[in-house]
Amino acid sequence: MTDWLIALMENLGAFGAGLAIMLENLFPPLPSEVILPLSGFTASQGELDLLDVLVCTTLGSVVGALALYGVGALLGRERTLAIAAKLPLVKVTDIEKTEAWFLRHGRKTVFFGRMIPIFRSLISVPAGVERMPLVTFTLLTTAGSAIWNTIFVLAGYFLGENWSLVEAYVGIGTYVVIGLVVLAIAVFVAVRLTERRKGRHANRR
Repeated sequence: MTDWLIALMENLGAFGAGLAIMLENLFPPLPSEVILPLSGFTASQGELDLLDVLVCTTLGSVVGALALYGVGALLGRERTLAIAAKLPLVKVTDIEKTEAWFLRHGRKTVFFGRMIPIFRSLISVPAGVERMPLVTFTLLTTAGSAIWNTIFVLAGYFLGENWSLVEAYVGIGTYVVIGLVVLAIAVFVAVRLTERRKGRHANRR
């Protein structure tokens, strides 16, 4: 995992770290908890400028988020509802409720979502679907990403050779988030199947 990142930074410097973070936004399995601390450690060795790393990684986060925002904007509300109508166990009302929730809490969701594993990337899509004002989205994404990136880059910078400890501890949090998502999906499916079963019994009467 680290070999390609090291090569990227050796060839492109801080811009390489920013490029890696942009790709992490587009492909969430690429872990920022590896990219950011390693770039911080590299800066601590004098091979990269710390400020350049912070600026480039934040810029990479914003560019990646804008790309996903564009995907959501192209998809649009009508297409999202049409897709939802064809999905098993999903109702159009589920999307409408999610939409209403996002309209009420969208700004906080975009800002704080930048600091939650997995959701950090995915939150850009509904923001695009709902056409959150681009300037607002960009400012919130920049602020949230700057905080997240600075924490992890500085952690790698000050931990030095022990930078990989960051990955170990954050990895636990990532597994917790994944577990909660899986649990939420399981509960959703169970509730929807129960509703469907009750509906069939009612129709038979």
